[in-house]
Amino acid sequence: MTAPVRIALDAMGGDHGPETVLAGAEISLGRHPDIAFVLYGEESRVREALKSHPKLAAAARIVHTEVVVGMDDKPSQALRRGRYKSSMWRAIDAVKTRDADAAVSAGNTGALMAMANFNLRTMPGISRPAIAAIWPTLRGETVVLDVGASIGATAKSLVEMAVMGSAMARVLFDIESPTVGLLNVGVEEMKGVEEVKEAARILREDGMPVNYHGFVEGNDIGAGTVDVVVTEGFAGNIALKTAEGTAKQLASYLRSAMGRTLRARIGYLLARDAFRVLREKMDPRRSNGGVFLGLNGIVIKSHGGTDAEGFAAAVDLAYDMVRHELLARIEKSLGRLHPPATPVRETQAAGAEGQS
Repeated sequence: MTAPVRIALDAMGGDHGPETVLAGAEISLGRHPDIAFVLYGEESRVREALKSHPKLAAAARIVHTEVVVGMDDKPSQALRRGRYKSSMWRAIDAVKTRDADAAVSAGNTGALMAMANFNLRTMPGISRPAIAAIWPTLRGETVVLDVGASIGATAKSLVEMAVMGSAMARVLFDIESPTVGLLNVGVEEMKGVEEVKEAARILREDGMPVNYHGFVEGNDIGAGTVDVVVTEGFAGNIALKTAEGTAKQLASYLRSAMGRTLRARIGYLLARDAFRVLREKMDPRRSNGGVFLGLNGIVIKSHGGTDAEGFAAAVDLAYDMVRHELLARIEKSLGRLHPPATPVRETQAAGAEGQS
């Protein structure tokens, strides 16, 4: 029998606290009955909220924590005040001590990244972690990274993100060789900053374990031109927030237009199935959850303002990353990116044998 997937939840994280976290966890549990939860937070509040979720209560245990990391806390402040005692730290630490297979939090993004990086450390061969998001496209879905872990990127870190994003796409989309593109201001090779152009050269010429497509532009993300889009965190975060805002804007336009006249309302009734599909496609909750890639453990960041259905999507993502062994796949790809050097003594011995 397959062992359960153990997921540590920062029950106090996000705008709505335990009530939304626990409701989302129970939705995900209904889809994945083999999850075992560890709930970190203020015990009295978590236990009270758990009364409304008996199925979750049977699959979870509570660990009391004394500190809650605020949504406005600076990462350095959160590290000083919340290390060892906060629900966020304890959920991450459970992954480090192998009491959990993954951690999920809807809390402060900067604090979560700082704590995860400090506690779990980056994988060998990775210079910095990245946040990867799942982006709905005309062709299905695309992995986009980095969407906010850090500002700026070297050619080396862009190549590392390409390798990690490719491994994640293989897990999520069941594609043997996902296509990878570098986000740029144009598709021509002479365009872009030097770091992006150098990363493109490495991916194109140095035999990287990546199916490199070439440069892609902003409109290619939604079009689904490639399976993985790689960029630095500043541009990636702006692109993500712009897409979320545009989706809400279009939804508002549609609601307004459909109720404007009697003919429009009748038209909506006749086409409501099509509008239902459109609404589902544009629903940001379906793709909620950013994966912290490059760490020695799986940490998922949920949107702080999401509802139960959105948080459930983040838990689902954690489950998939564990079940499909994301870390092992990334390590395997990194092994091809950074093969171990042959010891000098072995090289000299081989040369001596060739001369004898």
